[in-house]
Amino acid sequence: MPVQTLTELVRFVRANSLFYRDLYAGLPDRVSEITELPVVPHDAFWRANTPRDNGLLTGPLDEAVVFKSGGTTGAPKFSVYTRDEWREFTSAFGSGLVEAGLRPGHRVADLFYAGELYASFTFILDSLHRAPVANVRLPIGGGAPLASTVHTLEEFDVDVVAGTTTTLCGLADHLVREGRQLPGVELLFFGGEGLFEDQRPLLRRAFPRAQARSIGYAGVDSGLLGQAVPGADPRVHRTFTPHTLVEILDEDTGEPLTREGVPGRIVVTDLRRRLMPIIRYPVGDRAEWTDVAAGLFRVLGRAEEGVRMGAVSLYTQDVHDLVRAADPTGRVIGTQLVVRRWDGRDGLVLRLAVDGGPRLNAPVAAGNNAEPSELAHLAAAIAKEIDAARPMYADEVDAGRIHPLAVEWVRHDELVVNARTGKLLRVIDERPHS
Repeated sequence: MPVQTLTELVRFVRANSLFYRDLYAGLPDRVSEITELPVVPHDAFWRANTPRDNGLLTGPLDEAVVFKSGGTTGAPKFSVYTRDEWREFTSAFGSGLVEAGLRPGHRVADLFYAGELYASFTFILDSLHRAPVANVRLPIGGGAPLASTVHTLEEFDVDVVAGTTTTLCGLADHLVREGRQLPGVELLFFGGEGLFEDQRPLLRRAFPRAQARSIGYAGVDSGLLGQAVPGADPRVHRTFTPHTLVEILDEDTGEPLTREGVPGRIVVTDLRRRLMPIIRYPVGDRAEWTDVAAGLFRVLGRAEEGVRMGAVSLYTQDVHDLVRAADPTGRVIGTQLVVRRWDGRDGLVLRLAVDGGPRLNAPVAAGNNAEPSELAHLAAAIAKEIDAARPMYADEVDAGRIHPLAVEWVRHDELVVNARTGKLLRVIDERPHS
């Protein structure tokens, strides 16, 4: 299917989608500029996009592949692609794999997750199949026993291991515990979640020769977002022009950002997709342009991925950066933010994984003498970094409105993951909401 002009796409969706017809009701008959269109209201979009009585789709659901896009809310969301749309989606992403580092003859293990309408395993397998270079595909999946996975990787002399960051770290943790390494692996393709600096030491111990690189940036709902760009920063991607139009919008005004280095939220428009149209759809991530002319941008994390305790807000990425700053030796190999409420006040628990770390049954205040001295000093250093970067946190603690920061030391396999996707949960809100 050829790329449509924006005017053609808008005309089509107004004629065939109840949702877009209502959303664009007040607009002129002819729309030619993307900024003339409103950003899709996320909640309304998903309320219209239901398995029965669908008000979003532009035609009947009689030829398509259906996937489920899970979110932290747990509300089921479904995305559909026609046969042609899926082929174009995976072909374009497959071409981007070459820039990510895929080479002719590479043997690639697909450790993404399959089943329960989850897309990533099938998406990566089909993208590899349609990549412009020959490769050997091993569809292992993310749910296979670790010992069996390691055996297959060794048996086939695998060059590339692809999976979520959490899956790759879990595999690395297993190898380290077994006192083993896989020096033949050249590339670790991560996707579905970012790679944090505190995870690199663990990956290096298990895969000493491997480079960890983004496999690319896409979403089952939003579609193509960015090709991986080789370099020191795996967060940098290039837009999939002309397939999709990526915008970064000012978080306060909603205006498109055209200056480099200014964070905003990502919205995307897919100029090929018609059955389930994606037009100025909010992806849910923050980013900043690094080279506007070349279409390069840096992904900064989830737009809504943060924690709020009382009047204090913290971005998850900021907390990760502060933990890394306080931990120059790289002892911490995983970070999870847990928000709880007790005695009428909110509190933040940093669940930090360390290599061979102790099992503690309850969180402890940063610097508590009950911790081993080395970890106590690290916990105190982290608390100091957070207080310095966000003075309001300490002020609210002193005022008795929130609890002091607590640190819970765990091993990597004790970090909580999504039961369906296997992805690490960066934020866990355990406060009662009823």
